[in-house]
Amino acid sequence: TNGSGFAFAKLHWRTPEAAVHFRWPPPKPGTMVPTPLPPGALVPFPDIERPIPRLLMYYALKAVASLPFVVFMGPYLYFRYHTMRYHFDEKGISMSWGIFFRHEIYLTYARIQDIHLVSNLVERWLDLARIQIQTASGSSGAEMTLEGIPDHEAMRDFLYSRIRGDESLKPEETLSREFMGLAEDLKALRNQLVRADHD
Repeated sequence: TNGSGFAFAKLHWRTPEAAVHFRWPPPKPGTMVPTPLPPGALVPFPDIERPIPRLLMYYALKAVASLPFVVFMGPYLYFRYHTMRYHFDEKGISMSWGIFFRHEIYLTYARIQDIHLVSNLVERWLDLARIQIQTASGSSGAEMTLEGIPDHEAMRDFLYSRIRGDESLKPEETLSREFMGLAEDLKALRNQLVRADHD
């Protein structure tokens, strides 16, 4: 924090000149505005590997509110926070968490169909939001949910820039990306069927 009582957080991008500073409480209109990217330019990859500490605070409140299951929810959410990892590259996003039961999800940008920002009253108070990413896999729920992102709106814009980046590709390249996304969906469906057979 500085003398004015504002708390500053920095969202790191892998391109140094594209670094953007964000402030909470939100600045007045016309201040702290990042330099816009050229038309058609893709937002550089965010260098985010861990959720921000405010997510742990939210998890603590969530565990307390889950009485009488706080004994189970507390440790689960605690280890979920401390083991949660993100990685962004030119093809997609990977997310992992868990100790005894390790969960790993990899989602390519070509598969993303829709993005939603969801937050309840407590999350809004903590300036948090869940980024729900949906694909065409046929599932009614989100394929991946990003939590504890320093600036959820900037992340949403980054994901949309990656989706809309297909418009700048040649027709044959766009078709190839679409076939890759379809192949990923079919692979995910096959894995679900295999797991259902084993169950």
